[in-house]
Amino acid sequence: MSAQRYVFNHSMLRVKDPDVSLDFYERVMGMKLMHRLDIEQGEFTLFFLVDAQLAEQAPPEGPERANWLFSQRGVLELTHNWGTENDPDFAYHDGNAQPQGFGHICISVPDLERAVVAFDEEGVSFVKRPEDGMMRNIAFIRDPDGYWIEILQADRMTVF
Repeated sequence: MSAQRYVFNHSMLRVKDPDVSLDFYERVMGMKLMHRLDIEQGEFTLFFLVDAQLAEQAPPEGPERANWLFSQRGVLELTHNWGTENDPDFAYHDGNAQPQGFGHICISVPDLERAVVAFDEEGVSFVKRPEDGMMRNIAFIRDPDGYWIEILQADRMTVF
């Protein structure tokens, strides 16, 4: 079987509190919730989000939407294990503390400076601002669970 038609569809992040995380990814990052799936037996919920502009192309709920969703690129799946939001000491490993593993997801924005201003206005936590460090054209922010999100502007990525 050839990998020619393989599509990188989605990445999954576990989240402590889905209300907080959905608000962040929808309001701050410009994504839209496309589907929610409650798995009662496993006591977890899956939330599938896409870029808000891409969401406008989605068919209505049903098998056509599922087919569309799982054919896209850049889908974000948030997984909530029930009860974690009620445990004040619960936290997921962000992958960047020791031992390192998962690093980050990346969002491309049309205007890096405007995005930084918007993140500041929202009180988003920065790991690295564009003016810091050697790589001046990227930023890293944290989502509500501490996962890193790289922020870049495509036409500034001239290092390749």
